[in-house]
Amino acid sequence: MMPLQRYIAEEIATDHAEGLLERREALRRLGMLGLGAPAAVALLAACSSSSSRSGSAATTSAAAASGGATPTGTPPGMSTAVQTSDITLAGPEGRTLKAAWAEAGQARGGVLVIHENKGLTAHIKSVAGRFAGVGYSALAVDLLSEEGGTGTFTDDAAATAALAKIPQERFVADLQAGIAELQRRVPGKKLGATGFCFGGGLTWLLLTSGTPELAAATPFYGPFPDGGVITNSKTAVLSVYGALDQRVDASKPAADAALDKAGLTHESFVAPNADHAFFNDTGPRYQAADAAEAWQRVNDWYGKYLG
Repeated sequence: MMPLQRYIAEEIATDHAEGLLERREALRRLGMLGLGAPAAVALLAACSSSSSRSGSAATTSAAAASGGATPTGTPPGMSTAVQTSDITLAGPEGRTLKAAWAEAGQARGGVLVIHENKGLTAHIKSVAGRFAGVGYSALAVDLLSEEGGTGTFTDDAAATAALAKIPQERFVADLQAGIAELQRRVPGKKLGATGFCFGGGLTWLLLTSGTPELAAATPFYGPFPDGGVITNSKTAVLSVYGALDQRVDASKPAADAALDKAGLTHESFVAPNADHAFFNDTGPRYQAADAAEAWQRVNDWYGKYLG
């Protein structure tokens, strides 16, 4: 199983352990990833046991954050968000990539927004629009472009399964094509990258793959690659974690060590009351206060390192 595929499988199992997915649905989704029944059952049991040992604090946090209902209030950055437009751009090997583009009135820089494991959703498009609203033209590449685009999947589980089957090298190549497109659209401006969950992991993967075009990056609760080494980079990194997200937080020491070894400027923000995916205002783990704090810190970081 590829590292990102393993991460997705563990995320499904964790969602089940925390009461966000019924067992039947979790097994269905794991089966779509190619796990046989015995392996899927074992993974669910392992994650349930881990959740039990931690006192199910994450479940409690998710319930408290959502209040058992859809969160109210305006998500951070939404009040000034710019409407995105659907575009296409030249991808690697002659492929055409789909993307969402949000243009700032007077761009201070550009930001590549990297989506979660459900593909290029309305939420991720809104994040691109939020960046444009505070002065950073933003591009979100659909990493399912070759499969017809996220919109062709009526079931988000199918979109997740499709992403799990794509080689990591293709993700890096497609995202680097997105960076090249940003360079073309905001010439002479510094560029950053922000990814969430699966996309946070891909943000780290960009850095360990050598992406010197990035002046700054803000990966949200993304796993650092096993054995990853950061080279050919001058990126200033603000990494964002949730204090209750034990699975991803376990990779933080490796990320910090790699950043130190590369001599890069870096800081971390660990949201004190938050679990995984706490910034996603359409999800059950949304934590409004921590999301607002994270958004402000990202704005401050880009203001310092992008302009």
